[in-house]
Amino acid sequence: MELSEKAILSAMYVCQINGKSAFEQIRKKSMLSADTINAKIDELIKNQLVNDDRTTLTEIGRNSLHIVLSGGVFDIIHPGHIHTLNAAKALGDVLVVVVATDNTSEKMKKRKPLHTQEQRQELVNSLVMVDLCLVGQEEDIFKTVNHVRPQIIALGYDQIHQEKFIIDGCKKINLEAKVARLQSPIPESSSSKIEKEYGKSIHGI
Repeated sequence: MELSEKAILSAMYVCQINGKSAFEQIRKKSMLSADTINAKIDELIKNQLVNDDRTTLTEIGRNSLHIVLSGGVFDIIHPGHIHTLNAAKALGDVLVVVVATDNTSEKMKKRKPLHTQEQRQELVNSLVMVDLCLVGQEEDIFKTVNHVRPQIIALGYDQIHQEKFIIDGCKKINLEAKVARLQSPIPESSSSKIEKEYGKSIHGI
C-alpha cells in the first residue's frame, strides 16, 4: 500500500472518532490535491478498504492500520514525553494519546494540574507525532480503549500501569492488544521534578 493511501485511511480513522471532516483532514495530512484524493479514495473503495460513503473504513480497511494508544497526564511536556511519544508512533500507523482528566491527574500527582484537561489535550494534539488526543474516562479507562480499539498499548517508562492489568482489561472487552513498555533516554526528566526545580529557583530569587 502506498504511503498516501495509508495517510488517507489513517485520516479517515481519526475522523471517525473525532467527528471532523475526513476530506479536510486528508488534505491537511497528505498535502494531495482534491482530484488526487478523490482518485485514491475511488481505488480504496474498489479494494474494499473504504465504504461507499467515502468517509468511513470497512473492516478490512480498519484492520489494515496499526493503531497505537498511549496515555498520561502531560501537564508539563518535556523531552522525555517527546521521546516516548515518538517511540510510540514508530510502533504503528496512527498514534492516539489519552490525557488524564483533571480529577485523575490530581489523584495521581497529589496536586491540581497546572493546565486544565482541555489545555493539555490541545497541547498534545499540537505535537506532530500525535494523530489524535482524547480526554480519558475517569470511571473506567477501558471505555476509551474500547472506543479506540488499538492493536498496541504503549506505556511510558514512568507509568505505574502493569502489563497484566492492561492485558486482562483488554480481554474483558474482547480486544487482543500488545503492551509495549517504552524507555526514555533521560528517565530523570519528569513534570514533577521540573515543577519542583522551578519552584526552588523562584523562591531563590
